[in-house]
Amino acid sequence: MPIHTTVKNNIAEVVFDFPPVNAFNGATWNEIPKVIDELGAREDVKVILIRSEGKGFCAGVDIKELAHDGSAIVGVNKGNYLTGKAIHHCEMPVIVAAHKFIIGGGVIMCGAADIVIASDDAYFSLPEIDRGAMGGAAHLQRMLGVAKVRAAFLTGGKISAQEAYRLGGIEKVVPKDELVDEAMEYAKVLAEKSRDALRIAKQALNGIEPFDVDASYRWEQGFTFEMYMHEDSQKSRDAFVETGKAADFKKS
Repeated sequence: MPIHTTVKNNIAEVVFDFPPVNAFNGATWNEIPKVIDELGAREDVKVILIRSEGKGFCAGVDIKELAHDGSAIVGVNKGNYLTGKAIHHCEMPVIVAAHKFIIGGGVIMCGAADIVIASDDAYFSLPEIDRGAMGGAAHLQRMLGVAKVRAAFLTGGKISAQEAYRLGGIEKVVPKDELVDEAMEYAKVLAEKSRDALRIAKQALNGIEPFDVDASYRWEQGFTFEMYMHEDSQKSRDAFVETGKAADFKKS
């Protein structure tokens, strides 16, 4: 499975490499939380850095899998939820270095992380409304304000890394060729600190968050199942697979 992990100098690196766009199927989404949990529990790990090879950070779920078999949403939803929860509650801090497209499940990983560094060509997107699904707004709302998230969610629009930085949602925006080095510099700073201090600090920070992102995302997922009961949901997935665009729901 193309999830590559290395541990060196107390830094665990998790690298996704699923050509062409890092869109993950249900099996992969359920594998990611296991990887995060195992690394976070290791005594020689003080920080986890997540990044991707290829065209962009993550294109979310594999819509082709869902278009072929709508029941696959059960496994996908479970994996998405557990991935966000594993990153959010990981014993050690998690840094995400994201480039180009950060879509759907990619937003979940960033929204669950402790520090996000993005390339200057990066953008966040929740296109679920055009894919026959729901979900992901809870994690984006953990990063950005309600108004910005609602506008993006309802339109299926994009939020640039620069705009996310302006709103305080990410730590830094850097040129693409500097992304990995910059994220690694942050990781090195954390790796020099007490492991117990990092663990306790993360517990404290999670405890003072204004809302429960895990419970909120689980609430959203219930509406994904409701959406899947509508014929418009299948029409949306089919249109994306066949044309790469949103289905046409305009009345004739």
